[in-house]
Amino acid sequence: MTIYAYLVAAWLVLVGSLGIARSRNLIHSVVCLSIAQAGTYVLLLSIGFQKNVPPPVFGSPPSKPTLAVTDPVVQAMALTDVVVSATVTALLLAIVIQLHKRHGTVDPDELRALQG
Repeated sequence: MTIYAYLVAAWLVLVGSLGIARSRNLIHSVVCLSIAQAGTYVLLLSIGFQKNVPPPVFGSPPSKPTLAVTDPVVQAMALTDVVVSATVTALLLAIVIQLHKRHGTVDPDELRALQG
């Protein structure tokens, strides 16, 4: 794969991070975090991509094993990253809903009761 996948991954992480830094809404911050995490998916898949190599699974009829196979660990890490990201997003949105119920706002500057 070319350098474009790495540039897309860096762009997604940068845009998500800037969105988190500039956000005045907690829901917007959660969405920006999800965008930044999408950059990690692209990065992991671009690292694991190899052109013209067979999968590491030898099926029926059995194919001849070669030394050049796709690394399944990177694909498993990307799948794990998707699951963790969905869980974190759901948890953060649940926290934002509870904050809105208790304090009536999702603006971080107006949450005076949470200051130490």
